[in-house]
Amino acid sequence: MKEICGLIKKDILNLSSYKISLLVMFVCVFAIGSAGEEMWRYIPIVMTTMLGMIALSTFSYDELAKSNEYVLSLPVNKKEIVVEKYILVISMALIGGIVGFIITPIFANILNNIRADNIINVDYNSLLYSTLGGMFGISLILAIQIPSIYKWGAEKGRIQMFILFFIIILLTLGIAYLVTHNLGIEINEEAINTFFQKFGIVIVICLLVLMYYISYRISYKIFKNKEN
Repeated sequence: MKEICGLIKKDILNLSSYKISLLVMFVCVFAIGSAGEEMWRYIPIVMTTMLGMIALSTFSYDELAKSNEYVLSLPVNKKEIVVEKYILVISMALIGGIVGFIITPIFANILNNIRADNIINVDYNSLLYSTLGGMFGISLILAIQIPSIYKWGAEKGRIQMFILFFIIILLTLGIAYLVTHNLGIEINEEAINTFFQKFGIVIVICLLVLMYYISYRISYKIFKNKEN
């Protein structure tokens, strides 16, 4: 665990160069929140996405600096390196969602005091579900992209990730079309909404754990068999 903490510290120090990016992110978040009454729900999604992407930039730094070659000369094994990356990425995405959820009503109150003619009423249930939706979406991208980076490198990995993601979207749309049109199965949207209102949070958490676990196993297998 001490070795993993050291690796996390290394990556956080590298991420300290993103201070300007974080400032720009907060400006963008404030602009999004002030754009309209319904735009506030996108703040957690933007925060989660940007922090998740910033965490991924550590792969590019490691690749350019060839830091894995140096790190592996220390008492650190490949499993600890992979575990550290997942801890960092998951933590950053989680922090983005939590911070986005917290600052949204704060921004709303500030804007309500500035412009009393356009009051923003924050629906906390909608905010929670948009936060979970954003975290699930970015987690799906990260879970696909991290093994791609370990397999093909930071730059090629991004390209392969978009190809895989595009294929997943096409397959999903194809299955949905097949079910609703060719098989004649009617989807009861009201029943689906009721189901997700009851079990949505549990389902999202279980899917997140499953996605990251599968992603980690694939990444570790790739990295373990890779010569550095």
